[in-house]
Amino acid sequence: MAESDKAGSDAPDGQAGGGREFIRVARSGQVPEGWVRRFYAGEVELCVARLRGKVYATTNYCSHLDCLLSAGKLVDDGIGCSCHGSVFDLETGEAVYPPATEPIRTFPVQETSGEIFVGIAPGDAGRSGPRRRPRVAGPGAS
Repeated sequence: MAESDKAGSDAPDGQAGGGREFIRVARSGQVPEGWVRRFYAGEVELCVARLRGKVYATTNYCSHLDCLLSAGKLVDDGIGCSCHGSVFDLETGEAVYPPATEPIRTFPVQETSGEIFVGIAPGDAGRSGPRRRPRVAGPGAS
């Protein structure tokens, strides 16, 4: 990752508790009001959305069946999954509407000087992807 993508003196806090580092993921104009987009902070895949003027970042995978939340739509209550209609609160990650019952991970966001920074802690990459990993073909499989 380029050093210019890491928040330093340009970001309000740069570092947060627990070793969390704020990493630039996008320009503010890349996430207009009412839009949901997929971005990466290093190896962490994120769903980044702007609702009622505030930018939010969550894991990009629904806790129900790992569908991409960045393919979903914003609704009054949060982010709606495009696969089965689960809705998650963007602040807390809690499942608001089923079929999902487990929360999704959320990340702190700072927006400053036309840039969006997301707080990533060590170990987030291993805990933010899909729960199910791709199958590896066994011997003799083509």
